[in-house]
Amino acid sequence: MTLSFDRPTARYTRVVDAVTVAAVLGCAALGASLTIPGVDQPQDDTPGFVLAAVACLALWRGRSHPRTAATVATVCTVATAALGYVLTPLLLAPLMVALFWVAQGTDRRTTRVCGLAAMATTVISAILDNPSSEMVVLRTVGPVLWLLLPLVGGSGARLRQAYLESVQARASYAERTREEEARLRVAEERMRIARELHDVVAHHMAVANAQAGTARHLAPTHPEQAQRLLEELTVTTSSALLELRATVGVLRQTGDPDAESLEPSPGLELLPDLVSTCASVGLDVTVNTEGEPRPLSPGVDLTAYRIIQEALTNATKHATDHTAHVRLAYTDSRLKITVTNGGAVAGSPLPGGGFGLMGMRERAHSVGGDLRAGPLPDGGFEVSTALPLQHASSEEQEAAL
Repeated sequence: MTLSFDRPTARYTRVVDAVTVAAVLGCAALGASLTIPGVDQPQDDTPGFVLAAVACLALWRGRSHPRTAATVATVCTVATAALGYVLTPLLLAPLMVALFWVAQGTDRRTTRVCGLAAMATTVISAILDNPSSEMVVLRTVGPVLWLLLPLVGGSGARLRQAYLESVQARASYAERTREEEARLRVAEERMRIARELHDVVAHHMAVANAQAGTARHLAPTHPEQAQRLLEELTVTTSSALLELRATVGVLRQTGDPDAESLEPSPGLELLPDLVSTCASVGLDVTVNTEGEPRPLSPGVDLTAYRIIQEALTNATKHATDHTAHVRLAYTDSRLKITVTNGGAVAGSPLPGGGFGLMGMRERAHSVGGDLRAGPLPDGGFEVSTALPLQHASSEEQEAAL
């Protein structure tokens, strides 16, 4: 359901103003022709009708020029009272409409000034025309009460219009915010999928390339070892296909029957398999755990695994001594991971200096951690990150709020 706060069209406004002016002129003409028993009034109602017509002519542009219309209507009303007419609600109709437009279309201070000026001049003219106590309530209190009505009504209309405009502004702002948030979520999801695809392809393809190269080298002289490497190559490519299927599976439509069979996101429980895969291509990996292992949230578990995977992939490519060491240190609130490899050739490009290192940093920051990577003083390369044990996803944070 949508709300429309559109203003009336110009044509509609002109029709409403014309009907209003005609109705007010009829009321004023009727008020000028009425006689009140016991009250002396002019016998000729022509002057009252002419003054009412002048006031109504000013009302024709009263919506766009409320101050001018109120001034003209006040002068005509004072002149009408000076001629001896009793200011009944019918004769006050032009001034009442003018004051309504003043209260609706101007600020509060202007409304007070115009209203008090109109009431004061009207009451004073009525008292000067007939200083006796005859019909004092009808000549003084009556006009004040009648003129207060359009001031109150116009002020209420102005407040209502301001409220509708504020609601429209809030709705527009909320719509823009939702669109920006949706675009940001889409961009973040694309970056997440891009990081996942890079990590999966970079690691498995690097390992598969090393396995295939080693098998080709051993095939003429050690066919049994080559055959074993080819079997491991099959396992590596199968693992790559499964992870690619799980990563791309997030793009499936909800309710896709194949989506339920997707593999869960990897975590540190798969670290032994990762070490075995690296060992198959000649990288000797040692893992040292300090402190009591603590449960990790799914996002942190996946981030820790991917960082170690990328660091070991870089070690497979660049470590000249074919060794790497993984250190996991658990504390009360954080998990510190350090992956080092030794023997990097001086002057060689930094391992992971492309999108791999950038992706590791983005992963660590996305779960509230940090990451440092760089060469060691005695040679080699080190990747160090500190991750919180628990990190709420954006959906969990919104639910908590």
